[in-house]
Amino acid sequence: MIGPMRDERGRLLARPQPAGAAGASAGTTTLRGDALLHVPPLAAAGEPCPLVVLFHGAGSTARAGSALLEATADQAGLVLLAPQSLSSSWDVIHGGFGPDVERLDDALATVFATCPVEPGRIALGGFSDGASYALSLGVANGDMVTHVLAFSPGFIAPAAPRARPRIFISHGTRDAVLPIDRCSRRLVPQLRRAGYDVTYEEFDGGHVLTPEVAGRAMDWLTGGDGVRPA
Repeated sequence: MIGPMRDERGRLLARPQPAGAAGASAGTTTLRGDALLHVPPLAAAGEPCPLVVLFHGAGSTARAGSALLEATADQAGLVLLAPQSLSSSWDVIHGGFGPDVERLDDALATVFATCPVEPGRIALGGFSDGASYALSLGVANGDMVTHVLAFSPGFIAPAAPRARPRIFISHGTRDAVLPIDRCSRRLVPQLRRAGYDVTYEEFDGGHVLTPEVAGRAMDWLTGGDGVRPA
């Protein structure tokens, strides 16, 4: 996972505006590159809110990525950005970081220019291949990313680690797509040995994100009550 081969193409360059930003309307819009941006009423009113970037699984869509946490985003005051991979899955799965990182950087620049984002609460999350991508980019961009939500990940691409974002990982014990013994039960000890703060949940189920696990992940992200901390 965090090995001698380091891919600097996984670096994200966009950064939040120091003085905040405003101008986005509440609701969901499509950005260039087919990314979906969901803005909660709190952010539309000018209140700085956490940002969560959500990556879909292989063969899926930005709509599925956004749906991972969209049901409670308004209550929790979360800005959601759900990119669309250029190919059937994310670039790192097809040979290395590249066009998907560039497209994500463009989308982040738009979000940071139009939405008030809390610089200290920027999360990457995803399911399946999207979870692997969130972990890989999170490790490589810990100087900006503060939290990672990885639902049923398969691996972490080698990257030069920067800082140490907090990590939440969940995995079904009956996952037949990405078996838990080959995936999270190896990843979690590696991450902990590397000094990461990892919250890990196994559940009795397959290759899915259950509403119960999503709720506990939201509590972990927002401070335990499902509402954005003041």
